[in-house]
Amino acid sequence: MAAVRVQSLAGSGMESIPAEFIRPLHERPGANTDGPSVKVPLIDIANLSGTTHQGLREKTIADIGNAASEWGLFQVVNHGTSEELIQRLQGVGKEFFDLPQEEKEKYSNNSAVGIMEGYGTKLAHNIDGKLEWIDYYLHMLWPPSRRDFKTWPRHPSSYIEVNDEYARALLQVVNKLLSALSLYLGVEEHAMKEELGGEDLEMEMKINYYPPCPQPELALGVEPHTDMSSLTLLVPNEVPGLQVHKDGHWVGVEYVPNAIIVHIGDQLEVLSNGKYKSVLHRSVVSKDKVRMSWPVFCTPPPNKIIGPMKDLIHDKNPPLYNAKTYAEFKHRKINKLEQ
Repeated sequence: MAAVRVQSLAGSGMESIPAEFIRPLHERPGANTDGPSVKVPLIDIANLSGTTHQGLREKTIADIGNAASEWGLFQVVNHGTSEELIQRLQGVGKEFFDLPQEEKEKYSNNSAVGIMEGYGTKLAHNIDGKLEWIDYYLHMLWPPSRRDFKTWPRHPSSYIEVNDEYARALLQVVNKLLSALSLYLGVEEHAMKEELGGEDLEMEMKINYYPPCPQPELALGVEPHTDMSSLTLLVPNEVPGLQVHKDGHWVGVEYVPNAIIVHIGDQLEVLSNGKYKSVLHRSVVSKDKVRMSWPVFCTPPPNKIIGPMKDLIHDKNPPLYNAKTYAEFKHRKINKLEQ
């Protein structure tokens, strides 16, 4: 039997949410879910070009490194991925979630047994069994050899073409960012990319769908977490909802049209031996608007061993993390085991 989808619940006309979606008191976002957002670092990465004045390029690298260290999150503009392509990406994602329910169910995953690719609804992974106000679609985006098109939507018909084009554009952004993040640490430009698997670096596409919620002050779209990835690159729609934990408070991330939001994930925190911070974040929901986001998780291949980069380790900077394969790290995090 198919899981109860949050989108279906939201469309049923209910005026209050089921008890399993009501967060414990200390987790509730309260009534200010549509409150003012903060300006996280906004960085023009066109200045990373080799033709840019050296001083401006070095300043941009420093801005990226500082944001990764102090915020764990920043937004990039002039990233080379066209506004038109981002609009097409969002368009085909929205078209899928607008399909009749029986059509979407053809792509259902089986997350209960660890099969995550496909259409799904979050299961409870917390002790109190609370659920998140979200449906999603997940599939491998890169490299092409890891794609299983059976898990990709066939409708709309342009879905595969658009996502392939987006993957190729986004890979260039990832390469620029990893180069800058390496140089800021004083290591070779390609060091981080190689530590993450080089050309075997993987990217997973997830479409998050947060339907309108009759009691948004009681619910969360996604509970507080850090990403297991190395980097997460996300484009949202215009409905606010992403919040980051900064200086002891939850603050909303301002929407910037055509910007890509960059999260530092757990793997870069480990590689940098704690210099870069994996950002704690969550998603709140809206009372009357659909919020959607398209995060792409950049991860090492499962058997790649990730630990602090050797060039960063010395007597005054001993390793803070144990080296382990990404598969082991993921297993331990999902099952809430000590790393």
